[in-house]
Amino acid sequence: MSDSNIEGKQSAFNPADITALSHLYRGELYRSTVWRTRLDTTTNWAVLTTGIALSLTFSSESASPLPLVLVGLLVTTFLYIEARRYRFFDFWRMRAHVLEVYFFGPILRGHGVQVENGWNEILYQDYRAPNLHITYAEAVGRRLRHNYSWIFAIQVTAYIGKLLIHPVPVASLQEFWMRAAIGPIQFVLLAGLAFHATWIVIAIATYRSRRGAGRARPQNPKRDRLLDLARG
Repeated sequence: MSDSNIEGKQSAFNPADITALSHLYRGELYRSTVWRTRLDTTTNWAVLTTGIALSLTFSSESASPLPLVLVGLLVTTFLYIEARRYRFFDFWRMRAHVLEVYFFGPILRGHGVQVENGWNEILYQDYRAPNLHITYAEAVGRRLRHNYSWIFAIQVTAYIGKLLIHPVPVASLQEFWMRAAIGPIQFVLLAGLAFHATWIVIAIATYRSRRGAGRARPQNPKRDRLLDLARG
């Protein structure tokens, strides 16, 4: 390879371009951070409302388990909101990650900015015609597996525990069934089973079809070289 070709590859962007791209990266990172904070907000709402429902339900032996049923619907609403927010977080995070890997990466390795694989053109097309990179179902599945499955599990455990011990320990399966009834609605347990089975199916189905499922994962190094570098 001639010196002119090497020089051409190393000068894909001039200093002004590199400064502009650095500011672009800061903007993308800021937007991904904002949307990441919004994810934490809806999760906090779900945890808080579940805690309130637990307090109301176990405040006395005669307290109704209905708050735990209603909070399941409220947590579902938060899950749908958070899945939408996750799609936008993923959108901004992916752009920032592309700049980290293909713009800053070669610079860190001393190779200068490289554009042979066309990452800059792909990124430009994404700016020209923005497109979310994860489906709504996959976003719901991710939030379920990472956060909301635990919240639903606590809700179910508390609800069953309430029926079993209050106002007195249950004596028969028939009594357990009757305690779960809400007024004239007798099939609350079956509805709850279908409700949570739906989330289990979504979590499993989206895990199998998740983005990058077939990608080979690098093995963890025996020694953390970055930690050694940070220690000096």
